[in-house]
Amino acid sequence: MKKILVATEKPFAPAAVNAIRNVVDAAAGYELALLEKYTDKAQLLKAVADADAMIIRSDKATREVIEAAKNLKVIVRAGAGYDNIDLQACTDNNVVAMNTPGQNSNAVAELALGMMVFMARGCFNGKSGTELKEKKVGIHAYGNVGKNLARIATGFGMEVYAFDPFVEKAAIEADGVIALNSAEELYKTCQYISLHIPANDKTKKSIGKAILSTMPEGAVLVNTARKEVINEDSLLELMEERPDFKYLSDIAPDCKDVFAEKYEGRFFFTPKKMGAQTAEANINAGVAGAEQIINFFEKGDVTFKVNK
Repeated sequence: MKKILVATEKPFAPAAVNAIRNVVDAAAGYELALLEKYTDKAQLLKAVADADAMIIRSDKATREVIEAAKNLKVIVRAGAGYDNIDLQACTDNNVVAMNTPGQNSNAVAELALGMMVFMARGCFNGKSGTELKEKKVGIHAYGNVGKNLARIATGFGMEVYAFDPFVEKAAIEADGVIALNSAEELYKTCQYISLHIPANDKTKKSIGKAILSTMPEGAVLVNTARKEVINEDSLLELMEERPDFKYLSDIAPDCKDVFAEKYEGRFFFTPKKMGAQTAEANINAGVAGAEQIINFFEKGDVTFKVNK
């Protein structure tokens, strides 16, 4: 019997676990094991030792973890980003790594728009704020989250722009979005920027003062991607030079104490990364992960493979 381990330091919601169990129970020859709220890497290393497959969330699937899992054939990150998986270690050990693109996208997009509303209304401080209607929002990277954000922002009556070098302009414009030719043009044009780029060697620390300083008066940067894409030292310089600039993030930067000390009312950071923290996204991503594992074993399906 093949063992599917769900290893989540930040657990799935009970409804999502039940939905995953239903998928696994419906397929003959599979056992579901749970490791939730673990506090030490040793617990994870022990749990993966006999696992044939694994589903994780933000958990770190390091080389040590992959090599401890002697039976592991497939690992699925329940979500779009997969920078928490050592892809080379997976390849070296003949493990297929997958993600579940699109399953959390609406949840992340709603959070990004919600943070814009929160800041536009002065963090709900009881004072007069502004509206999002007719404001320009730029979407940096037009994937599943970007498409959902465009749909929601359009409903708010915002002017929606996007830049993504990997998506055809015609595909962007088919959604009623104005496609721009460069990131620089996007930032110069839009008061609001919603950031959705992945964290990789090219993008880490790529967003800083040089590009942010070109944004219009009252600029707001919303980051529901990864904190690593922000050049924090450069961002702090901009915060000091431009009292109108605001930063909202789905994960607190390393320099969060400086923000708390100096920039009250100009930032908001969620307590922990929560873009996918909805009941619907929990279920969607968890079930997708379980189904992908079973399809891999039963049909050899590697549609969502992310390693070479």
